[in-house]
Parts: sequence; structure tokens; C-alpha cells
Amino acid sequence: MALLFSDEEFQQAWRELDEPQLDGGWEFFTETVDVKIYRLYSKDTGLYEYKVFGSLASCAPDLCTDVYMDLNYRKQWDSYVKELHEKDYGGQKAIYWEVKYPLPLSNRDYLYVRERRDLDVGGRKIWVVLAKSWSVPQCPEKKGVIRVQDYKQSLAMESDGSGSTKVFMNYFDNPGGMIPTWLVNWSAKTGVPAFLTDMKKACSNYSSYCKNNK
Repeated sequence: MALLFSDEEFQQAWRELDEPQLDGGWEFFTETVDVKIYRLYSKDTGLYEYKVFGSLASCAPDLCTDVYMDLNYRKQWDSYVKELHEKDYGGQKAIYWEVKYPLPLSNRDYLYVRERRDLDVGGRKIWVVLAKSWSVPQCPEKKGVIRVQDYKQSLAMESDGSGSTKVFMNYFDNPGGMIPTWLVNWSAKTGVPAFLTDMKKACSNYSSYCKNNK
């Protein structure tokens, strides 16, 4: 199996928990009570890459990571999921994910690989998950659904020492097609904080979900 992510990529993700890397054109975009979002404009695509710094109150980082990784559970709490599953494609596991878009827009789907590492950094416990788009002929595009060809995401989490979790997320995707600017802005400004809120609720319900689905 090919090496999907380098050690350096994992280090780059968790270092942002200590010292946000915002040089080189990153600009402040928006904030809520628990979240700050920065963005970087890409001249090549005309789209933005985002960095999110926030916290999940009353959620332990190992629990957050377990919830984030559990695809079957995500289908229970993420209302935007149309289809989500992991499959082996010629020795490489990849995840297929179809996301509901509001009419009249076409749904988007992703094929991506991911890797989780539970790190010990000088006695600190840090959880990192990296993901990026993947392509295999065994998973062709569906009619009426637009395949997202360029997607990447990194997530790093660590306890804040008081029962909550510090979160760093870096993501970019190119949804393709003609999407109104207002929808892109709405998704970035409200979608990410809403996702973290939903994830916090999902964390609180995870133990009962696991008991009921043994």
C-alpha cells in the first residue's frame, strides 16, 4: 500500500494548535463564540482555502476523533449525508461520500482516503486525521452528481486541560459547476460552526449509540 500522508503533514497539522500559520495571504473571515475562521484566496481556482480554530466544550479529544471517524454514526447525525461508506479498491481503502445540495444544484460526491494517528508529542496526546481526494476507475462518476476532484482536509485535536477540546481544521474543496457566491460564503460562515455544533451533540450521544448498535 502506498504511503498516503507524510510524517511532516501530520506535524504541520498539530503545530497549528500551538502557533497558527497565517502568513502568506491568510485573512480573517468570520468568528462565532467558539470558532475563528481564516481564508486564503487561490488565484488558480478562484476559490478559498480555510483554516478553522475552535473548541468543543465538554468533549474529550479521543471521543471527538472516534465520532469523526465513525462513518455509520455520521449518517445518523449529519443531515447532509446522502450516501457514505468505506470500500476496498484494489488493496486501498477509500471512502465514498455523497453530499446533499439544495435544489436546483446537483449533489456533490467525493472519493477520498484518510489516515488517523494518535500522537504522543513530548507527553502531549494529540489526535490528527488527514484526508484527500482519490481516484480509482472502480468508482466512476454518477449521472446527475458532480464529483469533487480536488479535496483536502486536516484535523488536529487536543485536550484544553479543562474537559474540552482544542480543534484545528484546514480544508479546501473545489465543488465544480456553477455555485452562487452567496452559497459558498454561507457554507463557510455558517456550515462549519454548525458542523462543530452538531458534532458536539453527536459526541454526547455516542455512548448510547454504541450501546444500541453492538
